[in-house]
Amino acid sequence: MTRSRSAGEAGETDALLAVTFVAVVTVPLLAVLRSWDDNTLTSWNWVFSFVDPLRVYLLVLAGTGLSFLLSRSELLERSPLVPLPVLALLAVLPLWQEPEMILDASRYFLQAKHLELSGIGSFLREWGFSIAAWTDLPLVPFLQGLIFRFFGEARIYIQAFTSTLFSLTLVLTYLIGKRIYDRETGLFAALLLLGIPYLLVQVPLMLVDVPTMFFVTLAIHAFLEALESGGPARTAFASMAVFFAVFSKYSAGLMLLVLLVIVFVLHRKGREAVLRRSLQVLVPAVVLSLAALLAKYEVVSAQVSLLASYQLPGLGRWQEGLASSFLFQVHPLITVAALVGSVQALRKRELWFAVPAWFAVFVLFIQHERIRYFLPLFPLFTLMAARGIRELRGKVVRRYLVYCVVTASIAIGASAYVPFFRQTGMANLQEAGQFLNRLGDLDNLEVLALPQHTSAGNTEAALPLLDLYTARNIVYRRNTASRPDEKIIALSPLRFTWETPLPAFYQERKERACLPLAVISSSVRNDLGPGPPGASVPPLAEFRSSTGVFRYKSFVTLFGKSCLDETGQ
Repeated sequence: MTRSRSAGEAGETDALLAVTFVAVVTVPLLAVLRSWDDNTLTSWNWVFSFVDPLRVYLLVLAGTGLSFLLSRSELLERSPLVPLPVLALLAVLPLWQEPEMILDASRYFLQAKHLELSGIGSFLREWGFSIAAWTDLPLVPFLQGLIFRFFGEARIYIQAFTSTLFSLTLVLTYLIGKRIYDRETGLFAALLLLGIPYLLVQVPLMLVDVPTMFFVTLAIHAFLEALESGGPARTAFASMAVFFAVFSKYSAGLMLLVLLVIVFVLHRKGREAVLRRSLQVLVPAVVLSLAALLAKYEVVSAQVSLLASYQLPGLGRWQEGLASSFLFQVHPLITVAALVGSVQALRKRELWFAVPAWFAVFVLFIQHERIRYFLPLFPLFTLMAARGIRELRGKVVRRYLVYCVVTASIAIGASAYVPFFRQTGMANLQEAGQFLNRLGDLDNLEVLALPQHTSAGNTEAALPLLDLYTARNIVYRRNTASRPDEKIIALSPLRFTWETPLPAFYQERKERACLPLAVISSSVRNDLGPGPPGASVPPLAEFRSSTGVFRYKSFVTLFGKSCLDETGQ
């Protein structure tokens, strides 16, 4: 007995040492191989050229030590429903300081602001008409607009909302894993969502991807509950959850095909009521969805046409390598664990594994090889990985591995990605907005957007982001921007910046007023000349951060009170 116990302890020690070695060397090794990372937002090839790698490594080491201490406790496993969302919020709070890095946020802001200013009725009537919808669906901008209307037009409320949805996604992932496997697998799957640094830095942004992840995961959980337990309340809730997921993003429709996989699995397991219950959920959800789509038939048909003629072919041009997504933007130990889980599940012919395996089908066979496009299915991916981690012997070893992944991911997000973001041109809009908020006796601000020199994008798209950061009312004197060649615009990922016009609430007021002026440009002030007519020189402030890796630039120069001429030149 003593000899057996000693052998077990020695085996656990060896496993812990192996996990420690892998956890410690992974980040430095990836930093050496960073040229393999072709991500278009957080490529390690860029990030580790602008931040101190030693600081990141030291934090990973500290996280490894903390992980060892956490692995000795079973507290989280005993009652995970409260600690999980709290842990998720604590993980993303340091990331709230990052700027909006993706211009798509300007579209969602404009839609939300319309609801704030004009009300719910106007939003429902004008969405797709005076509210430019591009290829967006209305649910998430609608919810963001409600937040603006009832809480105030401040970015922090949107960040709190999205972070809450993210934390609830961890809870839902745990519940799904618990249902199809066990408590430990569900808990590990939930925690491993914190092991995806790319996902973490998406949470504070005003985009639809993280909310879509929540609604898709909610639909999966609610569908499982309705099929296995039945009942009118569960059935109705599942139908509404599917409806909400459908209207969060067009690609969510493809993601929700996993519901048919669930039906197949339960039917094979001999659940006699599964077909009837699935129809009770899906038929009302489909009817509601079709009714809502038909109510906006002209808008939806134009969007579908645009998706087919522009977005779908664009996937071939805008792809990112699988090595980038699953070695750098996802902690590689999650990827290895998912592969192990896949092999073991196939070997043992586990029917339930077909549900999380839908992630692999979606990525590999539907060819969505850009990480933002399959981000909402990450809970299924972490379920695959959690299944693989079950193969490790010893609870302490399994916990230690998971915590090492989580702490390393948080360290990368907070000490590498966010500092990199704060050196980019998009940070200029954030810093300018914060500077304006500190100025006293200032209600209105005039904005002038100058043409881009190195990008096919329209500088006007940056104006709503400046508006997001500042409490000042913006007056925009329209300026006819020089457009790139139409063939270039047609293929550009920033095409929407030309086809999403600024709404009427930014138009110049009729009364003449000499207002402070913000100039958004793709050049520093040395290339702007002496400044716009009537502008005070020198400027009040200049914001000229740039990493040089992004073609679209947004330098901001603030002037004192100025009176532009009638042409706005």
